[in-house]
Amino acid sequence: MSTPIDARAAGLRDLLSGGLVAAALTPMTRAGEVDLDVAEAYFRRLAASGADALAVLAHTGRGPYLPPETRAGVIARARRAGVPVIVGVGAAARGGPGAVADARAAAGLGADGVLVFPEPGDRVALHEAVWAAAGLPMIAFDLYTNPCPPATLRRILAVPGVAGLKTALLSDAMGCQETIALTRGSGRLAITGEDRMFGPSLLWGAQAALVGIAAASVGTTADVLRAFEADDLRGFEKASARLDRLAAATFTAPMEGYVQRMAWLAAEEGLIPPTHAHDPYGPALPEDERAHVLASAR
Repeated sequence: MSTPIDARAAGLRDLLSGGLVAAALTPMTRAGEVDLDVAEAYFRRLAASGADALAVLAHTGRGPYLPPETRAGVIARARRAGVPVIVGVGAAARGGPGAVADARAAAGLGADGVLVFPEPGDRVALHEAVWAAAGLPMIAFDLYTNPCPPATLRRILAVPGVAGLKTALLSDAMGCQETIALTRGSGRLAITGEDRMFGPSLLWGAQAALVGIAAASVGTTADVLRAFEADDLRGFEKASARLDRLAAATFTAPMEGYVQRMAWLAAEEGLIPPTHAHDPYGPALPEDERAHVLASAR
């Protein structure tokens, strides 16, 4: 049964329905320096390549590690790309001001919505606090590192400011199916974050995508979504096979290495310069892995 939804959240739900949200990188040097001009050019290229919206400062963008002034610059530059901007909020990794303060800052900079990172404690209260403080539509997040019990998901989906829920459960097909069903039943947007179950999650009822694999290879990802929407079964099969090969090379152990792998790919595609294709917050990866990733993309 659907639950009441605020008009602002319903607006974001409808805006993102059927769309591809690229979980963007934050282009960085090996030392972790961020050049906002490089970031803006990258965001514009993602939009030009087929991203319907951008999710910045999310997990792929290492938002939890970045200081407020850098976060503000990234949000401001993303807004110039001409597509809706969703901002990752929550401070579990950096010990910063927290999701509420992050959401207030995002609202002040004109973001269209926020993606609320899973954090320890009362998750329902967290979403209620973010909504009360910032008034920005929220996308809830069911993540494989800290999956949310179905009863809690139902309560989160009943918060009026929640526009949708992103599921990223990695290898839990049953959990993904249940989360999608709960989200759709609440009248919210079921968003797939399943890079390794992308095609199946659409078949299970996902209505939009917010994925890290679209930090590069936007066209490869968009092809799957568009073929599905067009009821092009053969095209969907071919596009899904291409995406699955790429996901198998980029979303693999160590899983946190996917950010670096996507940065390598973004540089190869000319989306960012090689000098800013580094992830200083992830695990070190062997150099020969880069060749494997690029070969999979080709």
